[in-house]
Amino acid sequence: MPKERILITGGAGYLGSVMTKHFLDIGHKVTCLDNLRYHQISPMLFADDQNYEFVFGDVRDSSLISKLLTKVDLIIPLAAIVGMPACNANPEDARTINQEAIINLDKLRSRSQRIIYPTTNSGYGAKTGEVFCTEETPLEPISLYGETKAAAEKALLESDKPTITLRLATVFGLSPRMRTDLLVNDFVKRALEDKYLVLFEADFKRNYIHIKDVARGFQHCNDNFERMQGTMYNLGLEDANLSKRQLAQKIKKYIPDLVIIEAPVGEDPDKRNYVVSNKKIRGTGFSPMYSLDQGIQELIKGYLVILRHNPLKNI
Repeated sequence: MPKERILITGGAGYLGSVMTKHFLDIGHKVTCLDNLRYHQISPMLFADDQNYEFVFGDVRDSSLISKLLTKVDLIIPLAAIVGMPACNANPEDARTINQEAIINLDKLRSRSQRIIYPTTNSGYGAKTGEVFCTEETPLEPISLYGETKAAAEKALLESDKPTITLRLATVFGLSPRMRTDLLVNDFVKRALEDKYLVLFEADFKRNYIHIKDVARGFQHCNDNFERMQGTMYNLGLEDANLSKRQLAQKIKKYIPDLVIIEAPVGEDPDKRNYVVSNKKIRGTGFSPMYSLDQGIQELIKGYLVILRHNPLKNI
């Protein structure tokens, strides 16, 4: 493909840092808009790249967004308050950033500017964990995070402008702006640090996807935009619809002294329990490259480096 100009909002975040590197590596120009809410320094990694531009600012600033849109072909809106706890702690920011800013961005872009928008398969809510959720399964979000992302997706898909949305599985893997609250990342961290895992509602299932495969998925959508636009796709590993128990046992393969404890009482405040079909995007020719096992081994190596310098609790 010819070199394109890409705007990534939240481009200094967990996913944005990896996404930025991916698109720079294949020759595109990337503008990163971020307010550095979490004191990220990942933009420094790209400062020597002539195709990279960092802009400090807020996605809710309409005048800034309008200015940036004058020079981009593709928009990847990653800026968000992510996850149930963060959204519950900042409900106003969650609604204005996750939902209202996306709707405003859609209004401001031209009919020739493409959006590939990441939503979340957490919108499927508290399903049985036995029946596959497809893109036709009604969304029943059980958190403010899920509600805002689902509402933004609906607005984009009802727009008359070119759009693809990706319902991401739970992401895992290393990033310059590391997140240890995501389930796989969290379990591996605890297994190394504490040598035990306490599982609440161990049968609850999730789907998973490596962070680099998320970046590859966005590239695939952009490369095949004309035939894929106007709809949503689940993006996850077809063989990684696992319960918490199964995930813990998989981690134990690589950390043999890990003790797994299933709590007889108590509950997880996060009630998501679903399995997801990723056949639709696979039917377009996309295949993930990174397995859950590879991701666990990668995380162990990364965390052991961090342990040499700082306690993991400080990440």
